[in-house]
Amino acid sequence: MSHDTHQYAPQAPAPRSLRNGLGTAALILGIIGTLSGLIPFFFWLAGILGLIALILGLAGRGRVKRGEAGNKGVTTTGAVLGLVAMILSGVGAYITFTAVSDAVKEIDKSIQETAPKTPGADKSGKGGGAAKGKGLAAGDSSVYDDKLKVTVSAPASFKPSEYAAGHTEGNKSYQVTVVIENGGTKKFDSTLVTVDARAGKDGVAAEQIFDDKVGTGFTGSILPGKKATVVYGFDAPADAKNLTVEVSPGLEHEAAQWELKL
Repeated sequence: MSHDTHQYAPQAPAPRSLRNGLGTAALILGIIGTLSGLIPFFFWLAGILGLIALILGLAGRGRVKRGEAGNKGVTTTGAVLGLVAMILSGVGAYITFTAVSDAVKEIDKSIQETAPKTPGADKSGKGGGAAKGKGLAAGDSSVYDDKLKVTVSAPASFKPSEYAAGHTEGNKSYQVTVVIENGGTKKFDSTLVTVDARAGKDGVAAEQIFDDKVGTGFTGSILPGKKATVVYGFDAPADAKNLTVEVSPGLEHEAAQWELKL
């Protein structure tokens, strides 16, 4: 009885499947992150994608070393691009924050330039000025941030002519001299200057008197280093003991008040 003998060759182990996903993902994210980093505003996206690409690239290189992946070049490129994206992210963040800071400064500067100029008492002149919440005295000056200086003199009684307008029979007439001096570097348009007054303890409106050279008002511009002088007349009740004169240099300047004794 015969027996057939069969010889079996040893089977080779099945090839291990390579896992190249990490390297591919690192490359894609690295490319997107780098392109995002070229736009400073997208620094945040570049930073996130770059960090992820770098992590995936390093993990992919570990697989390559262990023989689990075969895309060494793709993985390395993804990791490098991830690092580049992170660097661009830092540069973009610096550019963006600097631009925002400069824009805020420009806005603040614009607001300060358009805000009304704040008056302050002239400490070098007669009387020095007034305490907060009180009017200035005769001869005091209101000095603004742009070096515009307004001075009002003490009131002087006068007799209006028969052609004067604004005088009521039985009332007393007073004139005050208003001087505006431009100590700044730009010419000042005086056409918007207004001067009003109130008289007596009840603060009734003192009507302005127009008579010859009294009450003509400010006109034209005042050049730097120059001044303009105008005499105003006001009609006050006969028993009035004080005259409050308010001068408003214009829309960009706050009005100031003088408390004058009659």
